[in-house]
Amino acid sequence: MVSTAAGVRQHLRVTSPSSPPSPSTWGAAPAAPPDPKRWIALFILSLSLGIIVLDSTILNVAVPTIIREFDTNVSSMQWVISGYSLIFASLLISFGRLGDVFGRRRMFFIGASLFAVGSLIASLSQSVVQLFLGESVLEGFGAAMMLPATLSIISATFQGRERGMAFAVWGSVASGAGALGPYVGGILTSDYSWRWAFRVNVVIAPIAILAALIFVRESSDERAKGLDPGGVVYVTIGLLALVFGIIEGSRYGWWNPIGDSPLGDTISIVPVSLLLAVVVLAGFVRHELARSGAGQPVVFDFADLVHRGFRYGLINTLVLAMGEFGAFFVLPIFLQAGRHLSPVESGTWLLPAGGVAFLGGWLGGQLSRTYGPKYVITVGLTFEAAGIWIYALAFSSGTTFWQLLPGLVLHGIGIGFATSQLTNVVLSDIPPQKSGSASGAAGMVRQVGTALGIAVIGAIFIASATSSITDAVQKDQQLPPAVRTAISNGIGDRVGGGAPPGVGGADSGIGRRISEIVSDGVAHAARPAISFAGIVVTLGALLSLLVPNIPPDSQRWSAAAQAGEGAPTH
Repeated sequence: MVSTAAGVRQHLRVTSPSSPPSPSTWGAAPAAPPDPKRWIALFILSLSLGIIVLDSTILNVAVPTIIREFDTNVSSMQWVISGYSLIFASLLISFGRLGDVFGRRRMFFIGASLFAVGSLIASLSQSVVQLFLGESVLEGFGAAMMLPATLSIISATFQGRERGMAFAVWGSVASGAGALGPYVGGILTSDYSWRWAFRVNVVIAPIAILAALIFVRESSDERAKGLDPGGVVYVTIGLLALVFGIIEGSRYGWWNPIGDSPLGDTISIVPVSLLLAVVVLAGFVRHELARSGAGQPVVFDFADLVHRGFRYGLINTLVLAMGEFGAFFVLPIFLQAGRHLSPVESGTWLLPAGGVAFLGGWLGGQLSRTYGPKYVITVGLTFEAAGIWIYALAFSSGTTFWQLLPGLVLHGIGIGFATSQLTNVVLSDIPPQKSGSASGAAGMVRQVGTALGIAVIGAIFIASATSSITDAVQKDQQLPPAVRTAISNGIGDRVGGGAPPGVGGADSGIGRRISEIVSDGVAHAARPAISFAGIVVTLGALLSLLVPNIPPDSQRWSAAAQAGEGAPTH
């Protein structure tokens, strides 16, 4: 994605936080005349980005329904959603480079086709394994092909100030689509079926391919280098081992084995998996440093971390993804298993976050032109953290929509502010020849943050809910001993789907009491889970103060006027 580098670098370049870019770089003429169909192309690419991001959250609101339908558990659903992000993350940069070599539009076509096939398999699935194959594997591969292609095509298609507007639209869609996922998923799950969350992609993807064939220009980069398959293997195995250890801790035990352990009665498989993750990821770092030193292509160039904008921009990207997607994983479970809302009611409650996320993306772009993106990101993360802490305070079995509304508004507008500007900061001080790989690294870090956020927050939720419900059941003398034993043995991480099936009648006194205990347990568990997201995002807001600012447009125009070179062109 080296041609991406030239365009993005021209738009974003700074030499230091206190020194504006050299005005002499502003007046460069575009290399080619503008594409007359570029705005239609932007709509098509943004629509494609929307279905990729929607896929990360649209299934969240259907988790309780799928748990009941497939008779599975929260951990399995964590694997489906986290698996999509992990596969997406580990292949993002490699497929971006393949697009540079063989054509970005061509790679977009292949990715959209795979995405449609995966969606079809997921929509017809009859088990978690089939759902994992369609949603996590095939859609993950397809998304990893499509996303870098959309970003590179936009950069190659737009010039000057228009490129900034195009990236703002791209960022707004990314933030808003993720927040709207639960609402769309709720409508589909309640009025039709959760399977329509995938069938929609089967319809949209072919339309996007045909439209791109007509309106999107092909582009490639003759200077693009090869791939790093060893790095892909390292990072994939390392992240899978890390996420496995986090997700499966409640099932196999964090140290002492629970139940039938694959390693016998000596030690749980979880610490072994986490140790393997540390060793493999350390090997990944060593492998990447060696290849970078030899001038060979890498998955992640650690040498770029010397740039403050890149370093702290990636940290904030990771934090934003953990807070955004981790929170939107817990919220639908809380609303359905804790508040007994239907999927469509749950999605409707979460709708304000999606609406203001779009608004925040647009408003953040406007404010960055006056104050620079650094302060927009800091304010955005502060808003997001405040919204998450409001959730934590409001969670109870009797939580009302109006108690959550302030948190939803702050959370959504914070996502819009931060997401719309992080790409600018990440690429602000990266050399032109590395901007393509740097943008891919940012996408990879975002997906890793998504997977880790869902894994960690989900694990906290499961452990807390299981403990709370089990304790409450054992202390409740109104329940017969056989019922208490059945619930304690059957609840596990099935809390996301409500009470264990077959225990007490829904209309009986025992059934109502069990429902109350589960609701209280879910509400109790949601607080520490969402609080972890609040801690992470709060730390991210503080770290964002270390991000170097890009001079706002007003300073650029002033510098250009003082130099006597006219207005900047971007």
